Amino acid sequence: MQKGMHTDTERCVRAVQSKDARFDGWFFTAVLTTRIYCRPSCPVVPPKPGNMTFYPSAAACQQAGFRACKRCRPDTSPGSPEWNERADLVARAMRLIADGVVDREGVPGLAARLGYSTRQVERQLLAELGAGPLALARAQRAQTARLLIETTALPMAEIAFAAGFSSIRAFNDTVREVFALSPSELRARVPRRAAGQVSGTAGSLTLRLPFRAPLNPDNLFGHLAATAVPGVEEWRDGAYRRTLRLPYGHGVVALSPNPDHVACRLTLSDLRDLTVAISRCRRLLDLDADPVAIDDQLRTDPVLAPLVAKAPGRRVPRTVDEAEFAVRAVLGQQVSTAAARTHAARLVAAHGDPVDDPEGGLTHLFPSPEQLARLDPESLAMPRTRRTTFTTLVGQLADGALNLGVESDWTETRARLLALPGFGPWTADVIAMRALGDPDAFLPTDLGIRKAAQELGLPSTPAALTARAAAWRPWRAYAVQYLWATDSHPINFLPV
Repeated sequence: MQKGMHTDTERCVRAVQSKDARFDGWFFTAVLTTRIYCRPSCPVVPPKPGNMTFYPSAAACQQAGFRACKRCRPDTSPGSPEWNERADLVARAMRLIADGVVDREGVPGLAARLGYSTRQVERQLLAELGAGPLALARAQRAQTARLLIETTALPMAEIAFAAGFSSIRAFNDTVREVFALSPSELRARVPRRAAGQVSGTAGSLTLRLPFRAPLNPDNLFGHLAATAVPGVEEWRDGAYRRTLRLPYGHGVVALSPNPDHVACRLTLSDLRDLTVAISRCRRLLDLDADPVAIDDQLRTDPVLAPLVAKAPGRRVPRTVDEAEFAVRAVLGQQVSTAAARTHAARLVAAHGDPVDDPEGGLTHLFPSPEQLARLDPESLAMPRTRRTTFTTLVGQLADGALNLGVESDWTETRARLLALPGFGPWTADVIAMRALGDPDAFLPTDLGIRKAAQELGLPSTPAALTARAAAWRPWRAYAVQYLWATDSHPINFLPV
């Protein structure tokens, strides 16, 4: 699967005829006779090849006058893996659109974050995706609206507001145009027993996060639970729970692995944050990855092949807050997992904003860089050199000199991190892997990686291991997960 796959008509037709779910989100099938668009795995009888045309995005289908299929619901496909594995302008723009930037800051805000003119951004998105940023954001709003209509009992006016529409009329028109049903007709189609109700807590809802199979939850949830910062994160009743700092307010999320989806229960102080919260949870769990392509590449190495065969579908545990992760990476330098959690918990208790969690033990949001930049460095229980590393990092994050957001350029940002005092390759690369989302980030100096390499007969010196790992590109961050998993550390096991 590769960039511009929708232009390979023969391959797309084969995927549709075999109802191959691996291609969901990579392209969309528009049927010329019915004016409906579908995901490749749609369960209906495939149309004749001459009646199919293919688009790279749901927004492009909608712009061309096609309506979403009521059977396969193409708007609920996993997102295209391309936006997580590429670092170019289009991929960075798509990550920002998913994070709700167009709804909050408009197209000029999107362009400013990317460092390009609005015209350049619009031209590139149109060329590759068949739709500009406004149309792509509109398609996302429609998807959010459908989710709220079908899974909550919220009044339609509140849904329009929460989904990011500027008016009730725009909400009604868009829903009718995209789904060929009015909002009330969409809600009426949901069986009563299936329609979730808004719970006693304002802004609480339950939804399913789809992913491409296979997904191995062990190291993913194991890592998040084993490194959880008390007060901000916890493992409770089979779910990873944590607090979220969001553009309009805050939230609490509970995420539980299931065979065909991740159950997500969100409680938000402001429903306008729904799209962003979902996007960040998907990113945290790396749900838009293409595990078949990744594992196929890693299997070509005879050393990794048995590890992949034993537990395919490993994901990279990422983050919902890039600045938070960078701070925690510095706190974790040259100390144990338990010590890093203790350091972080002290910061949270002293400087984090309190949060009410009636369902569990979450107490605070992780402090923002601005809050941490104001603390007294002498209060930090760490060596002076690490204190300098910490204060320099939070100072640059707070004043905007260092940006770790979804729009950041991986290579440039890694270089900026390495220029900070106390930042060596391990710290920069672990931030690149888990915060920036670089799928090719590699940790040849990591003790766990060197130990695994030695046991597997791989070179264990950083330079030799890096040379050997060239065959794993562009998926070295996933190779790291397979190598880490050879150890008995708690990060590799789903908590009980």
